[in-house]
Amino acid sequence: MARHLRLLALLLCLAVIVTAGGGSVNFRADLNHPYAGSSLSRDGVFRHAARASRARAARINARLARALGSKARHDISAADVPLAPLDDQCHSLTVGIGTPPQPHTLIVDTGSDLIWTQCKLFRGRTARQREPLYDPRRSSSFAFLPCSSRLCQEGQFGDKNCTGDNRCTYDDVYGSAEAAGVFASDAFTFGARTKVALPLGFGCGGLSAGSLVGASGIIGLSPGILSLVSQLSVPRFSYCLTPFAERKTSPLLFGAMADLRRYKTTGPVQTTSILTNPAMETAYYYVPLVGLSLGARRLAVPAASLALKPDGSGGTIVDSGSTMAYLVAKAFGALKKAVLETVGLPVANRTVEDYELCFVLPSGVAMGAVRTPPLVLHFDGGADMVLPRDNYFQEPRAGLMCLAVGTAPEDFGVSIIGNIQQQNMHVLFDVRNQKFSFAPTKCDDI
Repeated sequence: MARHLRLLALLLCLAVIVTAGGGSVNFRADLNHPYAGSSLSRDGVFRHAARASRARAARINARLARALGSKARHDISAADVPLAPLDDQCHSLTVGIGTPPQPHTLIVDTGSDLIWTQCKLFRGRTARQREPLYDPRRSSSFAFLPCSSRLCQEGQFGDKNCTGDNRCTYDDVYGSAEAAGVFASDAFTFGARTKVALPLGFGCGGLSAGSLVGASGIIGLSPGILSLVSQLSVPRFSYCLTPFAERKTSPLLFGAMADLRRYKTTGPVQTTSILTNPAMETAYYYVPLVGLSLGARRLAVPAASLALKPDGSGGTIVDSGSTMAYLVAKAFGALKKAVLETVGLPVANRTVEDYELCFVLPSGVAMGAVRTPPLVLHFDGGADMVLPRDNYFQEPRAGLMCLAVGTAPEDFGVSIIGNIQQQNMHVLFDVRNQKFSFAPTKCDDI
């Protein structure tokens, strides 16, 4: 038994402290970097993530269009949406599922609600992954959820059915891939030093196309009822993403441990609101972005162009699964114009895949030697997120400096704040009070 626990401690790459007294769940975990262990070069990581980021932006817009169901204005089919491996830009968490725990690496996604993993029940319909499939037959705590369960009744999916033996099955779409399975419950174990098992409802199934590569499923952290946050009634959570190029782990904190003022920051803690989409239930955290500045220069971006519209379109989401940022056309046009006028470098005259604006660096000069003013994101209520050069520029090839911001797909006009913008920024989602807070922080110090 002792040998088994030592092996589990090595396999679970979490450093977790959990307290479950008084109905609260408070813990800290270490997120795996999306490209930890990858053979890609630093430049290759940026290019790969940019490509996956564009695919994800298209998936988000397609998912919102399907949720609204308005074919007149938003005619998008799953086949139109490019598919990249789902973990290509997402941080992940290694947990134990079942009794005894089977270690599995799950993508952590603020834009998903369902917790799911590929499992042996769907062996013939699972996508490629490195880990062994979860085997419910090896778990003494596994149980199917009946069709009358709350998660089955209230979960939002493309399709959901009740089988003759009272099992709740689901289908959900990720771009041109379909995640299908059956609702179940099992113990999820968090912790390498302190082992704590928490019962969670999840999907036991498979992904019909694409791949998960270094992961085997998803942990959703969205506001939806199926997410980890909702199932455990976590009032707030935070994370602090280490610089993307460094491939280090990043802290993820839940409950009382998610308190920006408990940790040393390099700037003030600022707060704005979390908004609710007025037209539909979504799996996204909307924030009220109202304007942009480049340095001290306020850009000519009408707040109305960034606003969340009554029909559910527009608005801005904070997304842990996107690398790059995306802005609606008016906002991106104003930013591009200001960057061109400010950065004293020649524009690259050849297309750089998945980047809309690149500059040629002087011979022998790296991007780190180039000075640029900060990009400032202005939120309703006066909160300003100040982004240094490395939070909005990347060097995807030697000699090129590219803007890590693109134009949002036109169909739904959703702007996205990606994880490059969030690096070395401690961000907090106060779900209970509908507040979003952030503070520049050296994430390695948390």
